[in-house]
Amino acid sequence: MTGTRVAIVTGGSRGIGAAVVRKLAQQGYDVVVNYAGNAEAAEKAVAAATGAGARTIAVAADVADETAVERLFDAAQDAFGGVDVVVHAAGRMVLAPIAELDLSDLDALHRTNIRGTFVVAQQAARRVRAGGAIVTFSTSVVGLQLPTYGAYVASKAAVEGITMVLARELRGRDITVNAVAPGPTATALFLDGKDEATVERMAKQPPLERLGRPEDIAETVAFLAGPGGRWVNGQVLRANGGIV
Repeated sequence: MTGTRVAIVTGGSRGIGAAVVRKLAQQGYDVVVNYAGNAEAAEKAVAAATGAGARTIAVAADVADETAVERLFDAAQDAFGGVDVVVHAAGRMVLAPIAELDLSDLDALHRTNIRGTFVVAQQAARRVRAGGAIVTFSTSVVGLQLPTYGAYVASKAAVEGITMVLARELRGRDITVNAVAPGPTATALFLDGKDEATVERMAKQPPLERLGRPEDIAETVAFLAGPGGRWVNGQVLRANGGIV
């Protein structure tokens, strides 16, 4: 398609989401930065994208609230004329053994990760233009099945299922739908609550022997969203440095 492409990035105010915002801005997209509550972080993401030459706005929305998400897509339409790429990076993580997990934490995690993905996917399916792309976020822990990740893995396995079904439902629309499943990545979400020994051990898991960087994941997302990724559809891309 011709003209400037428009991207919505949920969870775009920090971590991997903010890196995706910067990368897409550098590639010439107009970008809508969605955030949950940290307006200051969102404005920093907007400033970084604007500095890269992109037209950028920030829009607050709870991704699990269908009315708020509809307004988010309306804002993209009003500001930039449409939506070509949706990157759903917003998410929540709670770690605890299954036997000990507080079920209120389970409900909150699943509201954001499962319902949030479904709500964003629903609007994306209705709004993304032909030639566009939808990218969701899973985790490589779905395959690794590490202790204490039970609730998180359950939610992200659901994300993978939603994503694969949506790819098939959009047959004939010329829209790709894929999930990115990062391995250990040096973000605040990952590092929170982990001691130095745990971080070091997890950094040694991939053959490349380091943690992923948000920029590594952003490059993967940009590939799936761009012209080079048009023949990749209905896949889970495990961006984890080679962990199996």
